[in-house]
Amino acid sequence: MITNSYGSGSPVTLVAHGLGATPGEARIPASGLPGTRVVVTLPSHGSAPDAPPGYWDYGRIADDLATVEADHAVGVSLGAAALVRLLSRQPRRFRRVALLLPAVLDQPRPAVTLQQLSDLTAGPSAYVEDRRRALTRLEAAAEQLPGQVAVADAGLLAHVEVPVLVIAATNDPLHPEDVAKATAGAFPNGELWLVDSPAPMITHRAEVRHRLVEFFGG
Repeated sequence: MITNSYGSGSPVTLVAHGLGATPGEARIPASGLPGTRVVVTLPSHGSAPDAPPGYWDYGRIADDLATVEADHAVGVSLGAAALVRLLSRQPRRFRRVALLLPAVLDQPRPAVTLQQLSDLTAGPSAYVEDRRRALTRLEAAAEQLPGQVAVADAGLLAHVEVPVLVIAATNDPLHPEDVAKATAGAFPNGELWLVDSPAPMITHRAEVRHRLVEFFGG
């Protein structure tokens, strides 16, 4: 894993991307946030080296994220699952956490092939091309992640008292509403914002940015 920092000062916000995210896509949740934004690049993404054998485990990714000292955290999809695992271990690790498009909680998600991920990619042609190219490095992830869960029991999150904002989409086959609702409900101070779009990071980018800035502003 490699990190890139943007901005300066406090607070420090960790930003963890989703599977197959392009470098530009990984930075989207950091846009507009105050202080320092530390955007991670997981193995087999962007300029990071390929993942070592057996890397694709939510616990191992959580271990990587735990090396970043931060006040707040944002995770998208895969990054959200790793943050949930980290919070289950360290409930007071962050002051505020945002989980965008969670795909798994305590029930395994159905297997998804790289071809399906590629076919479901939508947006500007340059982005679609970049993302499809990024997915070609992730065969091992597609094989290892299905069947895993973010936490074995959602009850483990009952001790996480910090505010947690869950942002989810409607009609998104990769990030079901019921997973988002269960995730928000598992945290004592969880809040769900359901966006009426299958791709809110594209169609509602300004609104998502505003909501994150507002949330982390407390």
